[in-house]
Amino acid sequence: MRVAFVSLFAPGHGETPARTRTLRTARALADRGHDVVWLCAQWWGGDHGAFSEDGIEYRSVTVEPAPVAFAAKLPAALRRVGPDVVHAVNSPPTPALAATVAGSLSRAPVVVDWWRDHPADARRWYRPLARRADAVATPSRTTKTRVREHGADGDDVRVLPESIDFDAVEAAGVDDRFDAVYSRRLDRHANVETFLLGLAELRGRDWTAAVIGDGPERGRIESTASDLRIDDRVEFLGDLPTEERIPIFKGTHVAVATATWETFATDLLWAVACGCVALVEYQADSSAHELVEGRERGRLVTSPAELADEFVAVGDLERRSIDREFASFDHEAVIDRYVALYEDLVGDE
Repeated sequence: MRVAFVSLFAPGHGETPARTRTLRTARALADRGHDVVWLCAQWWGGDHGAFSEDGIEYRSVTVEPAPVAFAAKLPAALRRVGPDVVHAVNSPPTPALAATVAGSLSRAPVVVDWWRDHPADARRWYRPLARRADAVATPSRTTKTRVREHGADGDDVRVLPESIDFDAVEAAGVDDRFDAVYSRRLDRHANVETFLLGLAELRGRDWTAAVIGDGPERGRIESTASDLRIDDRVEFLGDLPTEERIPIFKGTHVAVATATWETFATDLLWAVACGCVALVEYQADSSAHELVEGRERGRLVTSPAELADEFVAVGDLERRSIDREFASFDHEAVIDRYVALYEDLVGDE
């Protein structure tokens, strides 16, 4: 299958979760033998307009990442590619909207991978984009709801979650130093305070905890732990690579997610795949609750006091170092779902 990715920005312009998701998908398709072309603004040096890397052919539509100019030149660029299916991203929306127009003219179905509504985007373009796409892929039901609010037909929106390397989970060792763990970038949305306040309610019990991650709020969060007089039992480990996080997750009993905003709680996914019991504070702008709803080894809370109560309540649940239920989130399993979506759309043409 020949797949054209349409994304004004590529990871070469700077890594973001959305660009990482797109690159992972493109590379996985190329590894399976699909013909993958990425149409983007040029991010590489030199005067050559295309080059190949990791099985992906990158083609420059514009030199500068200007959405309007990119959208104007995109239909001709797509005609030259001649794809079976177009995989566009929702942000910025004008290039993706141009992809849906070009797809209609060339009879190539267009999938829009909708990571989130970006605050810098002109939201007036979201509604026509949501309605014109042949299908929309979202990482969570929370994002699916937002896309439907923009006018997409619910039947055209598929939840294709973020993915993990389940083989790496199975192969990793176990680091059992901690009873509880919080793992995420420590930015203004992190809300680690709920985690720390819950732990502080249990000063009289025997526990150790880890905070994995770094960011602009780390200093303030460490001060909060000190103010709560629990800094001697909470270890701040900094930003660890995934291969170092996995053994910690496998040896820790409880993973906590309290962030106020989370498109997809990838660190929590790794943790529950590693057998952690998940305690999630419900937040309207976070999809983390979707990983625990209806699961025995997951609880939703709304306050530090409830979090403390659930720490105690789940203490009787067995410790595990792996949960095979989450093998369905393996990279290969999720790519299977992308390919199935493409094939369904191509078959309908």
